[in-house]
Amino acid sequence: MSENIKKILANYQSDNAGTKANLYRFLNAGKLAGTGKMVILPVDQGFEHGPDRSFGMNLEAYDPKYHFKLAIEAGLSGYAAPLGMIEAGVDEFAGQIPLILKMNSNNSLMGEENNTYQAITASVDDAVRLGCGAIGFTIYPASDDSLAMYNEISELAAEAKANGLAVVIWSYPRGGNLPKEHESSIDVTCYAAHIACLLGAHIVKVKPPKASIYDKKAQEIYSKQGFDVSTLASRVALVKRACFNGSRILIFSGGEAKDDASLYSEITELYKGGANGSIIGRNAFQRPFNEAKDMLNNIINIYAGK
Repeated sequence: MSENIKKILANYQSDNAGTKANLYRFLNAGKLAGTGKMVILPVDQGFEHGPDRSFGMNLEAYDPKYHFKLAIEAGLSGYAAPLGMIEAGVDEFAGQIPLILKMNSNNSLMGEENNTYQAITASVDDAVRLGCGAIGFTIYPASDDSLAMYNEISELAAEAKANGLAVVIWSYPRGGNLPKEHESSIDVTCYAAHIACLLGAHIVKVKPPKASIYDKKAQEIYSKQGFDVSTLASRVALVKRACFNGSRILIFSGGEAKDDASLYSEITELYKGGANGSIIGRNAFQRPFNEAKDMLNNIINIYAGK
């Protein structure tokens, strides 16, 4: 075990050996093994956006096994997907990459106004049966349904930990009285990351924060304390601090597909700010296989400090 991993695992003082072993699996998998950094492939977009919007630009990606192969051959740290996607390839690729079972989802057919709650679509028993190392769950702080989602993940996290699994929380502020333009404001992102930690997440996933500040009282504190929000790297450092002073694993979403220069620039800033890694979906699997592998390798090299 590398010193980087020892240091990270030491922060999880209440967890049993099974959960720590699964965290170790993610931190010691793929090309970033032992560095304390990770790059994960998430493929839950078929639920959220539909198959054609997700995979129509790369027809091979309609096949669930395509994503297993991409994650494994690219040397990634893990693969996250809903129940059916994992079931479709888990036997053929058993043990070759750590898995995260994404346990809740919604769909865009419901309309934007109803896009603030997710249904539970899998169980902890499913995660154990399929050999997953973690469960994944989305919460929407600010949503009118956020408290119900907190109740759900609290119960699921307790069950997952009792079974030796790690917990990954996607924390995306959305809904309620929160204006859409402030969903990724720096203070809101810090708040969302902190909530995920309070709910017991081992790994916290948020969106890259913007320089805007939503809450007026937070604005006063940022000004008085001289918090630097001028660069993405400085903002990432603030989000990392919100994760129990950097003692929780913090990864960032890749978001919608973007050009290579923009993607690598963003990843470089995340790395400079102290992020533990990225979870890259559409920017990876919407490309041809070899092009996606090359792109993921470049991201891995950034997180490796090369």
